[in-house]
Amino acid sequence: MIEYEHFQLDNGLKVYLHRDTSTPMAVMNLVYNVGSRDEDEEKTGFAHLFEHLMFGGSKHIPSYDEPLQKVGGENNAFTSPDITNYYITLPAVNIETAFWLESDRMLSLSFDPEVLEVQRKVVIEEFKQRYLDQPYGDMWLKMRPLAYKNHPYRWATIGKELSHIENATMDDVKDFFYRFYRPDNATLVLAGNLDIDTVKQLSEKWFGAIPAGNHPERNLPQEHVQTEARNLEIRAKVPLNAIFKAYHIPGRYAAEYHKADLLSDVLGRGKSSRLYTSLVKEKKIFHSISAHVTGSVDTGLLLIQGHLNKGIEMQAADEAIMKTISQLSEEPMLNQELDKVKNQAESTLQFSEVDLLHRAMNLAFAANYGNAELCNEDAAQIRAINTEDILTSAKNILAPEKANTIYYYSNNQ
Repeated sequence: MIEYEHFQLDNGLKVYLHRDTSTPMAVMNLVYNVGSRDEDEEKTGFAHLFEHLMFGGSKHIPSYDEPLQKVGGENNAFTSPDITNYYITLPAVNIETAFWLESDRMLSLSFDPEVLEVQRKVVIEEFKQRYLDQPYGDMWLKMRPLAYKNHPYRWATIGKELSHIENATMDDVKDFFYRFYRPDNATLVLAGNLDIDTVKQLSEKWFGAIPAGNHPERNLPQEHVQTEARNLEIRAKVPLNAIFKAYHIPGRYAAEYHKADLLSDVLGRGKSSRLYTSLVKEKKIFHSISAHVTGSVDTGLLLIQGHLNKGIEMQAADEAIMKTISQLSEEPMLNQELDKVKNQAESTLQFSEVDLLHRAMNLAFAANYGNAELCNEDAAQIRAINTEDILTSAKNILAPEKANTIYYYSNNQ
């Protein structure tokens, strides 16, 4: 259970405190309600570019890392299709340094042209290394537009293509910043050995004077129900043939989400899962195979990915996956099998809450979504799922006409 108190500043900044007096450390987690889904289709990759730019100096602070390191702090950030998240861990007695640093970045970046050029090159290099030069690295660049036809999840967080970042101007950067990096589009979570009065005083002191923004209300196109299977073939210099299959699932905070998540666990979590047991251990069709969900706020994906053993035909491997899937859709599983994955899921949840930073993040993500209490409801929702729920989810999600499949052929075979 993550306990918390909260308040809101006049400029719209939502502030939450999760107090833990057992630790001398503190966490500041700041979520901006902007991700790659909020980008212009002709100017993608900006949310991720901003994650980098935010460390390049702000209005009054030329170096972000140096003052934080002096007080024993560490920081990092990440971008997703839904959010951009910044976090700091430091001794609780030095928490004001975190307020000072993050508030100055929210007030304004330095907008130094040299910083833009440096970070542009960093992002371009990351795009090349992770997505273009790495084996199977372009899978998500291909899968997203295959699976999504309307929603802006159809491009990856890194961006749709390199040219969008290469051609980004300083005016583009300023426009993006002042639209989305505003206090009324952010959620601030403090966690650790702190009291609510101190958090209120520091929040007002450092963030209270930052003006609210005027960003447009989000109104994203939604996906239609898929009624026809979609396939794509890729040939590249990769070690083994591979199959990637994606199916649409409910969003992260939807009532049916955990059923889809457990369904993916039954299929492909670990070496006792159905896909691994049948197709790797027993039939030796695949060298490796697994399944997981994306956990997106809007309609997400359940992804199955498997690398074939040499000499196995692609069609035979695909048919073996579909046979395993169909078994889940035809008859209820045993309670023992479901209990195993439920215990795994709940153990993962409990383990994550041991860490102060993960507690802060879980609270921040739920609060950003609009209901902080959702961070405390996962365990009960997992426990309530039964074998009939999994059967129904399998029928709804894993229907053959709802599959998006990439056949990834190795040029070496």
